[in-house]
Amino acid sequence: MAGNTFGNLFRLTTFGESHGPALGGILDGCPAGLALDLEAVQADLDRRRPGQSALTTPRKESDSVEWLSGLLESEGRMVTTGAPLGFTVANTSAKPQDYDHLKDTFRPSHADFSYEAKYGFRDHRGGGRSSARETVSRVVAGAVARQLLAQQGVEVSAYVERVQDLQMPLPPSFHSREEVDAHPVRCPHPETARRMEERIADVKKDGDTVGGALVLVARGVPAGWGEPVFDRLHADLAKAMWSLPATKALELGSGMQGTLMRGSQHNDAFVSRGDRVGTATNRSGGIQGGISNGEDIVLRIGFKPVATLLQPGTSVDREGQAVNLPGRGRHDPCVLPRAVALVEAMACLVLADHSLRQRAARLTFGA
Repeated sequence: MAGNTFGNLFRLTTFGESHGPALGGILDGCPAGLALDLEAVQADLDRRRPGQSALTTPRKESDSVEWLSGLLESEGRMVTTGAPLGFTVANTSAKPQDYDHLKDTFRPSHADFSYEAKYGFRDHRGGGRSSARETVSRVVAGAVARQLLAQQGVEVSAYVERVQDLQMPLPPSFHSREEVDAHPVRCPHPETARRMEERIADVKKDGDTVGGALVLVARGVPAGWGEPVFDRLHADLAKAMWSLPATKALELGSGMQGTLMRGSQHNDAFVSRGDRVGTATNRSGGIQGGISNGEDIVLRIGFKPVATLLQPGTSVDREGQAVNLPGRGRHDPCVLPRAVALVEAMACLVLADHSLRQRAARLTFGA
């Protein structure tokens, strides 16, 4: 199956299925000599772990990372050797038998039908590779990328801005992890977070699901990251975000609101910021011409309601015969609180890749 590798110089390949023995990844291109904080990697992974609150799936997984290669202990620290980093995360709560009744049935708004159309058969055990559980490998790799970026002063943070029609009344800005994680919804506006939690709880009682939007802000990204034409920085960020399950919309900077403005209103005027050139506003979202300009990179990502419902439904089987679906399963009533970790991980992977590409691009000129 193609399409399991992401990145150019900082390159991740993931493997494993939702209800197989384990998931894992091979991360190639991480420079040697990075003192990797393994506890910090696990902390990132714990933010996407299922069963962490009443707002998430009841599936219980420890999601402990086992490192297989690419690390060597040196002076009491685990340091990257330059070899590929190999890792696995065991599935300890897999229940493939729970999906036997779906072997010949296509669930509404899942990838069951499209995967079968592509390959001629499919892994019906919770969706196999199409399951959001695949993202566990991305979060591990993204945590490594985060530590590489931190050495360059780059920070990445995401938060829940909106659940259905409940939106925090503040413009996009950087929020610390402490602010974001202060509430299980991961919205840094306490009153809005409380209302969001109530909405998700109500939806869960109805056996239904709900979507919304996240904001991601990357600060400290120096001007100059990104490639011309096809590998523009925002194009790679878009691919990263669209590769996540349930993504339905993406905006950079002013996004769709910018389309309502005139150019004279929308332009970001350049100003002097002491030792660097900056912009008076940031409607460009930190990227111009596909290359970072030194301002905060600002994305808004929209996620659909989870497709699995605790309500009876209807569908068809392989023969096109009508099928009644029972309302059961282990799923999130709202994916957004756990999606924060996924969005941050994918942004870190893209930025780490482009940091290495920029370093390579300037070597020719001795810079």
